[in-house]
Amino acid sequence: MSLAGAPAQQDKLRVPGIDLLRGFCIVAVVLHHINLRIHFRDSSLGHLIGPAANRVLFWNGYYGVRTFFVISGFLITSWSLKRWGRLNQLNVRQFYRMRFARIMPCLIGLLVLLILLDRLGVPRFIVNTQHASLLRASIAALTFHVNWLEAKTGYLPASWDVLWSLSVEEVFYVFFPLLCVMLRKQAILITMLIGFVLLGPFARIHAQNELWADYGYLACMDGIALGCLAAMFAAQIRLNDKANLAFRISGAFLCLLITVFRGIAVRLAFYKAGLDVTVLEIGSALLLIALQQKTERRVDNISDKPTGASGLDRIREYLQRSTAFLRWFGRNSYEVYLTHMFAVWAIVGLFFHFHQSIQLSPLWFLGTVALAGGLGHMVAHFYSEPLNHKLRTRLLGTLPAKIAASAD
Repeated sequence: MSLAGAPAQQDKLRVPGIDLLRGFCIVAVVLHHINLRIHFRDSSLGHLIGPAANRVLFWNGYYGVRTFFVISGFLITSWSLKRWGRLNQLNVRQFYRMRFARIMPCLIGLLVLLILLDRLGVPRFIVNTQHASLLRASIAALTFHVNWLEAKTGYLPASWDVLWSLSVEEVFYVFFPLLCVMLRKQAILITMLIGFVLLGPFARIHAQNELWADYGYLACMDGIALGCLAAMFAAQIRLNDKANLAFRISGAFLCLLITVFRGIAVRLAFYKAGLDVTVLEIGSALLLIALQQKTERRVDNISDKPTGASGLDRIREYLQRSTAFLRWFGRNSYEVYLTHMFAVWAIVGLFFHFHQSIQLSPLWFLGTVALAGGLGHMVAHFYSEPLNHKLRTRLLGTLPAKIAASAD
């Protein structure tokens, strides 16, 4: 996450391709959740594009979250390597403090608001006490086992349910620095991370119920582990231009195979074997390696380039302008993810209150995406980023801009 204080320097150090990938993922999550309440397929445009296009546009939210896991592992490991050089030299206390500063302000703020809405009896925000008490749900959120609670008792309200993925991530990051330090040899750490990757498909197909298959720790941590492995690979092996292109093409193909060309994935029995997620995660990992190294090479070589824009530079500039909106979403993805259900419920309430025609649903969907992005940006700009900066400065002192920009 970018810290306040050196925005221009940090923007140069961001990887635009990773922000773009995160933007696609968070928009997929928002579109999925609004489509569950307002069925786009019932509109004329929904009929026109057909069931396959509807699935691609509105039923990839789950895969968006799984890609987030890979990105998270990649960024955290990359940041750790930049800060400490080697993972076995990682400072566990500093690592925890950095995670606390990044995660807890938004989490605590969200919980305070959700508890208040529950106590006020606001519809759609009331915790069903037949499933879990408000206190039990709050404890689960603060101790990162919302996923376990829901698998045992049933879904919490949607604004609480989004915390399942945070539970998976933060439990992984409780143990990750300890493993890095305790397993002194990198080969042992790599072996353990590969073990998580191999266990993932088995955990998904042998889960106690469908919810645990989607939300379980072992069923999800393979993505984070793959992200960690990808970051370790990227730090050790530099790809030449041809290899980089091959990684990007292969990564994009594997991601599209699962999110777009699902018929092929079905015929290959990926879904039955729990390998659909694994294939997507491998594709995401390949993309992350290639995108980061391409950006780093461009930054390293920028001083060697002659003045004046080449045709390739102009194309790159055009692509950056045309994808700026999605990259903006990517930069605010954590805040958008935690708060987007407020935007979804607001739009759903207005849509049905004013008896809107389903034919206007495309406009309402666009409005939901815009509102979710704006809300997430405001939370990031006015709340989480300032608190993150203050907490990190107080707990760790001033961070070099290169480290701060990569500590996401």
